[in-house]
Amino acid sequence: MDEEIDSINVIPLVDIMLVLLTIVLTTATFIVTGRIPVDLARAAHAPASQPSPQVLTLTLERRIYLNDRPVADLPAALGPIPRTVPIVVRADGGLALRDFIDLVDQVKALGFHQVSLDVRRS
Repeated sequence: MDEEIDSINVIPLVDIMLVLLTIVLTTATFIVTGRIPVDLARAAHAPASQPSPQVLTLTLERRIYLNDRPVADLPAALGPIPRTVPIVVRADGGLALRDFIDLVDQVKALGFHQVSLDVRRS
């Protein structure tokens, strides 16, 4: 029983590496797509999908745009929009913080509670 080992059996090592490679490649496709593909079931009383957000843009000249259209009267422009729709505010970085806060206060005073700020990642 005191035989010397003069070779290494690499077949189990290769098998383990192939299994690990398969696992990594399979999970990498889920990470790249960002989601696991699922065919959702249908229901008659399913909740409605989330409404798309309305985008308010405040320029450096303090001009307001709703979805890239100029707005002269903010309450009139936001009037027909349901209050459950999220509002995304895009404000120029050169504006004073007070201008942004005034716009958000006006939007919240109109009954919108889902107000967020769109920023650019640096």
